[in-house]
Amino acid sequence: MAASDPFQQVDIWQSDTQRVLYAQLCNAFYAREIGQLVVEVNEQRLRKRLKSLPYYIERAATAVVNGQVPFQLDPHNGCWLDKQKAQPPNAKNNDDFYQTHKNVGLIVPLLLNSANQTRVAIDSIDQVSDNKLHCNEHGWFDCQGQPLEGQSVVLLKPTKATMAAACCGHQWSFDKRTTPRTLSLREMLLAGNINWRNLKRPHVRVKKI
Repeated sequence: MAASDPFQQVDIWQSDTQRVLYAQLCNAFYAREIGQLVVEVNEQRLRKRLKSLPYYIERAATAVVNGQVPFQLDPHNGCWLDKQKAQPPNAKNNDDFYQTHKNVGLIVPLLLNSANQTRVAIDSIDQVSDNKLHCNEHGWFDCQGQPLEGQSVVLLKPTKATMAAACCGHQWSFDKRTTPRTLSLREMLLAGNINWRNLKRPHVRVKKI
């Protein structure tokens, strides 16, 4: 498939299977987002979200179809499935990973803690300095993955296990497994662009011939 930008070629696929999968994902994402939009009380914010919705749904669906995420996909619900660990991942295993690999564009897993719940989320690094890094949604962290702005979240080292937990929405309540959450469109788009061949480096998209 010849394409200079895969996000501008959503109607051109290599197979009928890809076309069907794309359509299923778009339907799943629309159903999911509409369920969230009906509770939006701010009219200006609602209009803004509605205006951008088709663009982000098409991008997320395209990223999933063209991606190489190594988990089972549930196209009807627009989510990935993988066996969940009995306990949440441990941030102590970070070692000095972010001292060496804090690259802009790197997609990373994070452990979020609330009063009774722990879950793994996904974000990307968008700024770095000598001794800290910034994630697009979750703010500043030091190179040990600890938050610098009082957030109840820590960075995890990207491994197959932590990325599986992030991509599949794994969460725990009182350290016991609970039903996985549904990822946002933004997280689905990020997950579709993970460099699974080398989790230490951002994904470099290559043109398809």
